[in-house]
Amino acid sequence: MAWATPVIGLTGGIATGKSTIAAYLQQHYHWPLLDADILSREAVRPGTAVLARIVDRYGEGILHPEGHLNRAGLGERIFGKSQEAQRERRWLEQQIHPWIRQQFTEAIAKHAGTTMAQADSWPPLLLVVPLLFEAQMTDLVTEIWVVYCTPEQQKARLQQRDGYDEIQVRSRLEAQMPLSEKCEQATLVLDNSGPASRWQQQIKQWLQQVERVEQ
Repeated sequence: MAWATPVIGLTGGIATGKSTIAAYLQQHYHWPLLDADILSREAVRPGTAVLARIVDRYGEGILHPEGHLNRAGLGERIFGKSQEAQRERRWLEQQIHPWIRQQFTEAIAKHAGTTMAQADSWPPLLLVVPLLFEAQMTDLVTEIWVVYCTPEQQKARLQQRDGYDEIQVRSRLEAQMPLSEKCEQATLVLDNSGPASRWQQQIKQWLQQVERVEQ
C-alpha cells in the first residue's frame, strides 16, 4: 500500500523495550500511536465475535468468572514446541490479526486525510506491532523500526517483568521470528542494549535526515 503520510512500524522481539520507545516518541515528539497489543485486548473483550469464537473452541473454562478471557490459561495452550500448541497459536492469530489490520487500515486512512487537509504529511503515524513480520503487516508501513537488545537481556527482562521460568521464556522467544532476521529487514535498528540516550540519539539523527527535527 502507498500512503501519503509516513507510517512507522515499530517492532522487535518480546521484552526488547518497544513500549518504552513508543511512549517516548508519543510524549517527546507528540506522534499519534496505535498499539497492536492494546488492540488485541480489545479484540477479545466480552461481547466480541473473536471472544465468542475462542469460547466455542475451548469452552467456558477459558474465561474468568466475570467473563473476561483468561489470557494466562490461553497462553498455556498456544505457547510451546508441540504441533498442537503451534496449530492453536496459528488459529488464534487468524482470528485476531485480520481485526487488528482493519483497525490499522482505518486509522492510517484517517491520519492521511487529516494531514492532507493540513497541507502537511507530518507527524508520522506510529504503529507498535510486535508481530509486524509474522502477521504480514509490513505493507501497511513506510518505515520499519526494530528495537534491539541482546538475547540475554530479553530473557532477564521477561523473567523479571512477567515472572516466567526458563521454559516459559524459551517458548515465547521461539514463537517469534528471530530478532536478528527482523534487524536485517529494518529501515532503522534502535539499540536498546545500553543507555536510553543511545536510541534517543538514533531517533534524533533520523529526524535530522528527514529535516523534521524540532527547532
